[in-house]
Amino acid sequence: MKAAVIIFPGSNREHDVCMALKRASGDEPARVWHREGSLPETDLIVLPGGFAYGDYLRCGAMAAHSPIMREVKARAERGTPVLGICNGFQVLTEAGMLPGALLPNRTLTFICRDVHLRVENNQTVFTCGYAAGQTIRVPVAHHDGGYTADPETLDRLEGEGRVAFRYCDPSGELADGDNVNGSIRAIAGIFNESGTVLGLMPHPENATDPLLGGTDGQGLFDGLIAALR
Repeated sequence: MKAAVIIFPGSNREHDVCMALKRASGDEPARVWHREGSLPETDLIVLPGGFAYGDYLRCGAMAAHSPIMREVKARAERGTPVLGICNGFQVLTEAGMLPGALLPNRTLTFICRDVHLRVENNQTVFTCGYAAGQTIRVPVAHHDGGYTADPETLDRLEGEGRVAFRYCDPSGELADGDNVNGSIRAIAGIFNESGTVLGLMPHPENATDPLLGGTDGQGLFDGLIAALR
């Protein structure tokens, strides 16, 4: 299984996601610099976490116009799965590949801690390694992670099963205190219309090694690799 990880100036989780992908697939992902105009043949494209371009203008706003993003969009339109994690989610919204936007956390502070997520839809290549309604524990590390969209878009996401994950308590119940960044409807991740693009703020790649405190993120990568093979 071939994967390509896009690296922007300011990316800082590309090593983490490459390790998670290699742990699941046995294959080393290609690392592609943002100024490249083409991608190798690949089964999966990943936009990792970090602070692309120092988060100037808005998080992900400058990265969305990097040369490689034209090819990322073209591949996505042809059906290649694209995964955007944290800053990668921000880039996907700024590039128009996913609806909505990511606003500063309601605390106006950087949040770095473990959170619980409820799997809302497991009928995609990204989430097939989990059960619907399953609760997992993974880290977050962001300042601008509050998902928002207009009510019509939110209703469409809900109605089309495009909400991937929600912030919840350990039992899977939704509670305002567990919605760490104030995301509308506790949304932690969403899909595009075809379910082939996923953006999420939490970091499943940092929950794939027991030495890091948990392996609940491994299901995403194991399921993804199995589906793509």
